[in-house]
Formats: sequence, C-alpha cells, structure tokens
Amino acid sequence: MNTALSTRPPEDDRRPGELTFRELLRWIWRQITSMRTALILLLLLALAAIPGSVIPQQGVDSLKTSNWQDDHPKLTPIYERLGLFSVYDSAWFSAIYILLMISLVGCIVPRTLHYWRGLRARPPKAPRNLTRLPDHAAYTTPEPPEAVLERARSTLRRRRYRMEADGDAISAERGYLREAGNLVFHLSVVVVLVGFAMGGLFGYKGGVILLVGDDYGFSNTPDQYDEFNPGSLFSADRMEPFSFSIDDFSVDWLTTGRRAGMARGFASHLDYQETLDGPEQSYDLRVNHPLSIGSTDVFLIGHGYAPVITIRDGDGDIVKSGPTIFLPTSQSFQSIGVVAAPDAEPTQVGLEGEFYPTVAFSQQTGSYYSLLGKPLDPMVSMLVYTGDLGMDDGVPQSVYSLDKSRTTMLTKKDGTPYRIDLREGETVKLPDGLGTVSFERLERWNKIQISQTPGKWIALAGVVLALVGLLGSLFIRPRRVWVRARRDGDGTLVEVAALDRSGGGDVAAVVDELVEALQREDQS
Repeated sequence: MNTALSTRPPEDDRRPGELTFRELLRWIWRQITSMRTALILLLLLALAAIPGSVIPQQGVDSLKTSNWQDDHPKLTPIYERLGLFSVYDSAWFSAIYILLMISLVGCIVPRTLHYWRGLRARPPKAPRNLTRLPDHAAYTTPEPPEAVLERARSTLRRRRYRMEADGDAISAERGYLREAGNLVFHLSVVVVLVGFAMGGLFGYKGGVILLVGDDYGFSNTPDQYDEFNPGSLFSADRMEPFSFSIDDFSVDWLTTGRRAGMARGFASHLDYQETLDGPEQSYDLRVNHPLSIGSTDVFLIGHGYAPVITIRDGDGDIVKSGPTIFLPTSQSFQSIGVVAAPDAEPTQVGLEGEFYPTVAFSQQTGSYYSLLGKPLDPMVSMLVYTGDLGMDDGVPQSVYSLDKSRTTMLTKKDGTPYRIDLREGETVKLPDGLGTVSFERLERWNKIQISQTPGKWIALAGVVLALVGLLGSLFIRPRRVWVRARRDGDGTLVEVAALDRSGGGDVAAVVDELVEALQREDQS
C-alpha cells in the first residue's frame, strides 16, 4: 500500500475571474491610485465646489444665508440635509478631498521613485549597429582607437555629458535635470497638499463688522467675531493677542464720468497693539494690502453706513440710541437695516427699512433710490412695527432682521403702510403716543476679515517648486550620444550617433558638431 503523501497543490475551487480578498484590495488600490481616477476626483472636487460659490455659506455670511433660507422655505430643508449651506465642512466634500489626496499620493510616490532611479541611472550601452539610428555619421582616421576614444571622452566631458565606457565605445548622456524637474514637480504637489491641509486643519477665518471711531475696538478672541470658522484641529491658544480700532476711514470718490459718486479707493486707518501691553502702532489698511501680525492677516473687505437713530417712547424716555449698521444691497450703497426698542412703553417698537446715502425719487416706480454712494443727502425710510419683537432677554435673534410674526405694522387711515422718512438731523413723532424717532448723524463701519493659515508658506513654496520643475521638464532636452572606434584595415573606423529622448528634437547638428570637433583635434 502506497502511503506516500501527495505533493500536488490543493485544487482551486474559485470560479474564473473570482478574486481573493487580498487580490480585491490590491485591485481597489490600483484603481484609486490610477491617474484616471485622480483626474475624475479632481473634476468632482471642482464640481462640488460650485454650490459653495452659488449658495450662501453659513460660515462666510450668516446673514445672507438666513435671508436666502427665508426666501426659499421649500428648498431650505433639502439643502440643509445635503449640507449645501456648509459645503466645505460637509462629509461628502471631505470624502472627495481625502480620496483625491490618497489618489494623488498613490500616483506621485511610484513616479517619484521612478524619476529618482532615472536621475541616478548610467548611460545605456552602445547599440551594436550605430548606423541604424536616424542620426549618425562615420569617418576613418589613421589614429589608434584608444586615442580617438580618449579625445571623444575629453570633448564630451567639456560639454557636460555623463559617460560610461563599454569596450570599443563610449556611451554619453546629458539632460538629467529633466528627470530632476519631473521629480521636483511631483514632490511639489505633495508639498502643496500638505500646506493646504495644515491651513484647513490648524487655521481659522473670521469676520467682524466694526464701527469707525476710537470708542469702538476689537480684541482677537473668538467671542469678538461676528462669523468664526475654525479648522478641525484649531486651538484658541495659537491666536495672536492683538487688538485694534479704526481711527478714521477715508474714501476716494469719483467726481467725473458715468461712475461719478462711486468709490474708487478707500483705506482704514488702524491703531493696533500686537500684545496687550505692547506699543500702539498705526497702519493704513487697504484692499489687497492686509496687516500681518505674526501669522495672522487682517483684511479690509467692505464698508458701509451706520445711521445714529434715537427712539423715545411715549413717556419721553430714550429707549434706543446709537449707530445702527445698515447692510448695502447695491453699488450705490442703498442699504437695509432694522432698529429695535424692546423697552419702549406702552409697547415694543421696531423699525425696518432702507438707507439712501444720496436720496432720489423715481417717478416711474414711485419709490426712493440711492443716486450716489457718497453721502450728499442721506435719508432713512422705515416701516414701524409694534408688539412682541420676539426677543429673548431683550436681545434680538438677529440684529439685521425683525421677527414680525407677533407684531403689527402701523398703517394710515387709508390702510397704506405708515412710513417715516428722516433726513440727517430730523425728528418724526409716531402716532398713537408711541414716541419719536430721530436721525441724529451718520457714522461708518468696516467689514474686517481675519485669517490664520499656518501652511500658506509651505503651499506657496510647493507652487514655486512646481513651476520650476515644470519648466525644467518642458525645456530641458535629454540626449544620448555614442562614439565607437575600432580597427578597420589600416585605419580606424569612427562611428558617431545621437538620439533625442524627448522626441521631436533635431540631433543631426549634435552629431555634425561632435564629428567636426573630433576631426579638428585629430588634424591638430
């Protein structure tokens, strides 16, 4: 009885085309790290960013977002479920971005190793028959082959070729910096991705509307911001402890032409301190000229008007007084805003309307509009609401809108809305003993954006490196040259051939110049 163990491998019971778990993972990895997948993910990322540019974003402009939600009550729940009001923080956008980074790294690392090996490679051996190459030449000389090869070696060395001896031939190559350019370009992509990731994870961006004047100021703490969008790994301990106020705000208005009355340029004159007990410094903050304090940048991105409106109730007491920020809705700075007086007696009073820097009246529409952005004839026009303004502890849910669900709009006897129109310095008495409203004076405000992006210099360095590497890979032409010298009868047959590796290059001139140099030195 034969008891020998069988050495045949176990039968594979898998169906044709069926993969093991390890083979499946390898296949998935190859699909993710292919250049085709990277391009598709890059296109998806660009398409995914479109809603973030079209739909108002909660972290960028919360007021505009809330107004859009009020105007589109049916779409708002759907958009909230899809995360379209915070696209760049949504799970689906992050998934595309992470997959793109994995795909790019998976594409780049193998190619980087390939270019590194190409950078260190030696020239290949000379082909057996150089005359089969497209560009070649040959001549005979009475010199021995060793002298010809030594002279060829010296000539190629002066022309910065890397050489390798191979019996009766010399192999030479130049243009290795092209491989270095490819290597730098691929590495720079990783550097750029790291820089952007650092900025998104450890940085922050916020905005604040600050009134102009020494009585108003800002300290760089999270609770001072109107809008604050920190990174996932952000820590408030890394915030620069600076503070500033806007001492003055100057506007250069156009005085002639079709755009007369529009702002040509503006600047905020800041007084700031880099630390709590540091010296006070000054800086003129302008568009595209930010103030840099440590690793934090302060930008001027907008401005507008804040009429100082005073409300007295029926008892003659001041229940609201101070500048009210009106948000511009047009290039002529026609603006909207609200004023709330929750402490007014006998009932709460709310005002909602528009501000016109230079008021004009349209006979066609029968309404006011702003003719110019320059405040030549400022006026506020507002509707009056009474009742419960929906405030918690006297604080409105939004300083830019009124909750009118439990209020009543004042109307005239004919049923039309009761509207008060006030120019600077005027006072209007409200009906039904509600008190008075005064437009005292006009102040200005600035929209300031403050951001800290830790990896911006890394990303910038990556972009510069990418440009350098791309230029090197495009304009450096790698070329290979072979010189063979062997005995042929009473003399020496010298064969010279060249090959352009980048394609489309003319190396016939290289062959002619090398042959001419060898023959000239031979004759000398």
